Amino acid sequence: MRLLVVEDEPELGRLLLANLARLGLSADLATDVATAADFVSAGGYDLVLLDQRLPDGNGLDLLRRLRAKRNETPVIVVSAADAVQDRVAGLHGGADDYIVKPFALDELVARIRAVLRRPGRALGVELALGNVRFNCVSCAVEIDARPVLLPRRELAALEALMRADGRVITRETLEDAIYAMNEERQSNVLESSVSRLRRRLAGEGATIEIRVVRGVGYRLVATTAAAAPDMAADP
Repeated sequence: MRLLVVEDEPELGRLLLANLARLGLSADLATDVATAADFVSAGGYDLVLLDQRLPDGNGLDLLRRLRAKRNETPVIVVSAADAVQDRVAGLHGGADDYIVKPFALDELVARIRAVLRRPGRALGVELALGNVRFNCVSCAVEIDARPVLLPRRELAALEALMRADGRVITRETLEDAIYAMNEERQSNVLESSVSRLRRRLAGEGATIEIRVVRGVGYRLVATTAAAAPDMAADP
């Protein structure tokens, strides 16, 4: 799952990204309307946290443009403007929710998950394959009903593969899932993350297997028994 944080206060932006990552939620940061518009146009976001007052305009103007183009990406307006008319304007402008600064991180995360649980949104269902369950609300993984902790990149890779429902995911798409937009990409990180995830799943007795589609990408399949741990590098 990937979020876009639109926030012009650098310290608050970095704090949000760090805390969202700690909770297993990948996020990119845009500091103005123009950058945010470019990021959203590129696609791939499950939700946008949108500040209202930005250096090059009002976040609500961007929201109205998105809705006029029938872009239904969920948006939570995050603003210091706390008057009733401000909140009403945000909601009438197409926001799915409105939260006032300063806010508690727990409340923000709860609102994010509440919006994404609505019908048709990203958290509408629990992902399941073989004996593996991925709870999209809590970003928790269970194998045979036992909780399994995964690092952020492995968690993002597993979610992307499970969402594909057996279809092949290209290397580029899986890289997009494990990296933030402005995060420097390094060679072999994707292969290493997939290899570690494969070993971890096998070690926990998962009846699913990550298979390489040579020259294309990866796919996730159910197996009748747990796969043996992968002791070698990906082919």
